[in-house]
Amino acid sequence: QPELGKPMRNCYSLPGPDFTYGIYMHKRDGGVPEAIGHWDSVKAKPHKRVMPRDFVAMSRAAVGEGCTTAREFALYYKHMDIRCKDKGILRYGGKAPPGMTFGRPPRPSTPFFDLMQHRYKELWMEQQRARTVVQHVVKKKVGIIGEVRENRTTFLRMHPLPVKEESFWHLQRFEKV
Repeated sequence: QPELGKPMRNCYSLPGPDFTYGIYMHKRDGGVPEAIGHWDSVKAKPHKRVMPRDFVAMSRAAVGEGCTTAREFALYYKHMDIRCKDKGILRYGGKAPPGMTFGRPPRPSTPFFDLMQHRYKELWMEQQRARTVVQHVVKKKVGIIGEVRENRTTFLRMHPLPVKEESFWHLQRFEKV
């Protein structure tokens, strides 16, 4: 039973005060001056990117070779390894072609003289005037052609039915009317 208020003791004896826990690395250990003066730099290894298999191209080639069953296709895929093309221009460590630039080109600078003379306002007003003239002409054309909607009544007004000639013969019973 443990003593009151104290943890239970274990059976292991601890090593002496001169014992170091962990492992000691037998490297250069010159402290801060050596750490500042001699940096351990790691050379980057060139990373070769493995592209995924191009199953569309492999299937097309297999059909061209005359494969028809799933087994033949599997054997063809096993022996022929066609990879996708790398479409990225700049990959890790890749170089851009000469004369190629990235980003959007800058806007041309606005002439300050045109701003002072309200030239842009005048151009906009001319465009609006031309637009209203075009709209007026179009409206006139539509007004002449489509002024009255075509229905049966307007058609009969424009093309009246031929007048029936009155016959002079009547039935006997309608003579006295």
